[in-house]
Amino acid sequence: GGLDYVNASSNTYVSWHWRANGGTTSSGSGDLTSTHQVDPSGGFSIVKAVGDGGSGDKTVSHGLSAAPTVILSKNLNASYNWDTFWAEGLTSGYGLRLNTNDNQLSGRWGTVNSSIFTCKDNYTWAGTNNYIYYCFTNIEGYIKAGTYVGNGNDNGSYIYTGFRPAMIIIREVAVDNWLIYDNKRVGYNLDSAGNAVLYPDLTQTEENQASRAIDILSNGFKLRTSNSTGNAGSGNYIYLAMAHNPFKYATAR
Repeated sequence: GGLDYVNASSNTYVSWHWRANGGTTSSGSGDLTSTHQVDPSGGFSIVKAVGDGGSGDKTVSHGLSAAPTVILSKNLNASYNWDTFWAEGLTSGYGLRLNTNDNQLSGRWGTVNSSIFTCKDNYTWAGTNNYIYYCFTNIEGYIKAGTYVGNGNDNGSYIYTGFRPAMIIIREVAVDNWLIYDNKRVGYNLDSAGNAVLYPDLTQTEENQASRAIDILSNGFKLRTSNSTGNAGSGNYIYLAMAHNPFKYATAR
């Protein structure tokens, strides 16, 4: 299509892709009828579920090899926010909205285990609407979600992931912006401008600036900024880091 959102003439775009070609599976283990596609590594799945018109908590099967560490959810039929689940860093049952900078909000999620995740009425499921859920669980050498504490220093916190991240999402567990970094856009470690950052909750262009700088390393990432967005002193942060390819399915020869 020719819309500016995806294909404006001469504009540069970035996109992030996950392999999920393990075969579409109809799921009957949750309350809501759902189908899912699962990455061969078992660490990522795409789940589509439809509301049953009832009320109260509803469970959905995720198809992963372990309990999700991160879930990104969106109502496909109504103007709802992107509600997200994080296994670490947030108060139990609370969530953060990917399209806003507000604090964590209660009543978003229930039990999450190795088979299902539990959604809350009018937030992470509603009526007979269709929902999409992108689910991640930690896989050695491929996916790592966790937490860190900022130090408010240009010699910032170092976060070990066990692999070189290709994409990193960061958010303070407070009123703050989301940050996305990757290994494709402009920027280099220790560069005066820093690796370029995008803000999912804002519509502005990417920023290539020292005040949000990080180093992307062979086994993790390191904050190179004293800015409160990313490295506030004693600030609590969540992150999701992804490798280019799971080590088990590496494409190198």
